[in-house]
Amino acid sequence: MTLELFGHPLSSYYQKALIAFYETDTAFIFRMLDPANPENLAAFGALWPIGKFPVLVANGRAIMESSTIIEHVAPRLIPPDRDAALEVRMLDRIFDNYVMAPMQKFGADAMRPDDGKDPIGVADAHAMLDKTYRWIDARLAGRGWAAGDDFSLADCAAAPALFYANWAHPIASAHANLKAYLARLQARPSVARAAREAEPYLHMVPFPPRP
Repeated sequence: MTLELFGHPLSSYYQKALIAFYETDTAFIFRMLDPANPENLAAFGALWPIGKFPVLVANGRAIMESSTIIEHVAPRLIPPDRDAALEVRMLDRIFDNYVMAPMQKFGADAMRPDDGKDPIGVADAHAMLDKTYRWIDARLAGRGWAAGDDFSLADCAAAPALFYANWAHPIASAHANLKAYLARLQARPSVARAAREAEPYLHMVPFPPRP
């Protein structure tokens, strides 16, 4: 099977999918989306006019959305047991919607002109992350990975989301479970490899200096 993955190393959602490729040692062709590769941008635009990445092309079939891409290339990252799979899929959505989404609010607002700032939206994002951090910290009690003992789709979502969110809105020391979990994620070889590929581009992130 020929797999082509369109994205950019800095993108949290691209990293989420990339971790699954590395976790399962799945070969693919990387199609970098940047001005230096106009042919990739043109092909991507033809595939997905919405313009959100990553996009996977598998034997000519375009597959959108990082969770769907992971389910396609790395089905073992979703457990066969129905109840366990429900927990994994639920946490995947929580990391995407309540960690990644508010985190992206900070970057978007930083790039707005001074007369277009959204202080209410930014304040809401900070409040959402505080609530989500507390909830996840409690959920992680007694767990090695997000949904239990095994690395899963949920952890692929958690790694880039928590990295960027902790940068923009640091995890409080009181959330010991969450801080320890983030450390375990960052030590995972698949996560560390994706992070290394993003490192040369981190200067482009419009957040405050990293702690």
